[in-house]
Amino acid sequence: MRATIRAASVGILFGMLTLAACTQAEAPPTSAPADSPSSTTDAEPITLAQDLDAPWSVLPLGGGALISQRDDGRIVELIPGGQQREAGVVPDVVSGGESGLHGLALHEADGVRWLYAYHGAEDDNRVVRMPLTGDAGDVSLDLARLEVVVDGIPRASNHNGGRIAFGPDGMLYIATGDAGLRDQARDPDALAGKILRVTPEGADAPGNPFDSAVYSLGHRNVQGLAWDSRGTLWASEFGQNTWDELNRIEPGGDYGWPDHEGMAGASDAIDPMAVWSPAEASPSGIAMIDDVVYVASLRGERLWLFDTADSDAEPWAVYTDTFGRLRDVVPGPDGSFWVLTNNTDGRGSPGPSDDRLLQLTLPEG
Repeated sequence: MRATIRAASVGILFGMLTLAACTQAEAPPTSAPADSPSSTTDAEPITLAQDLDAPWSVLPLGGGALISQRDDGRIVELIPGGQQREAGVVPDVVSGGESGLHGLALHEADGVRWLYAYHGAEDDNRVVRMPLTGDAGDVSLDLARLEVVVDGIPRASNHNGGRIAFGPDGMLYIATGDAGLRDQARDPDALAGKILRVTPEGADAPGNPFDSAVYSLGHRNVQGLAWDSRGTLWASEFGQNTWDELNRIEPGGDYGWPDHEGMAGASDAIDPMAVWSPAEASPSGIAMIDDVVYVASLRGERLWLFDTADSDAEPWAVYTDTFGRLRDVVPGPDGSFWVLTNNTDGRGSPGPSDDRLLQLTLPEG
């Protein structure tokens, strides 16, 4: 396995939290049933980008952003001021079903600014990196220097995971799905159904619990990664028919799939901190803002919030049934956040100018 760096966890340019050493906050798990509190808002959204095609990940960059498109492998640059242009096409992306080009991350080392991308290839899912050249408004991918960081991650038409992020320790974290290989999710020797932790060059990170790339296991389909101010990792996870999950990740932790789903209370697995029915959530990207997790929900068509610093926290929702399916969320400037819609992925109902990148604020009250 090869890998890549330390880097742009989603809100790098907008003053993200300074992360401290990892400590585990003790808080009881919380569920959000169908009648859990939700709200909408009349606040006017700002459209930053539009007419995107099955976008998957947004990475703030120099006052603008880079956006991955799942099906065609394109990286779209949002230029400060609102224009859009193609920064490049990631080679060897093989799309189909839920597979294609997924998460993005940025890392600078030895004067080289590397863009990392998770994507489906012919026979596997993999993470690659390539130098990002040029200034904001005119960046491009140096494909001649593309490197494979991690390969051999199982792929399928669904359950491909796909989120990548650099942690406060400078290591690269990779969310994988079980790719339908349910029995591999709890197997520490397999890459399916895991959160992986590797060096920027792709080697097994020092201190990993299994002396491999595996950091946690027993996952079905993780698509969101974010750290709180204590340095604790949180992850969103698609469940099957009963419960989607928000998990507080422990090194070496087993989260139970496929033997357990939701709040199982089992002695051999870690329960989630919050759960939702798939109809209300189907969670994808997450962001951490002031120790509150923002969870972009696809089928649920809303943004869930969960206060990680409150031991009595219950999830609450905003922008319910307002913008359709939500794929990703990142911190924005001046207390705002950016949300990426996902109505053109074959499962939504596209509206005018979909898909869009929106700048939002929390509703009053």
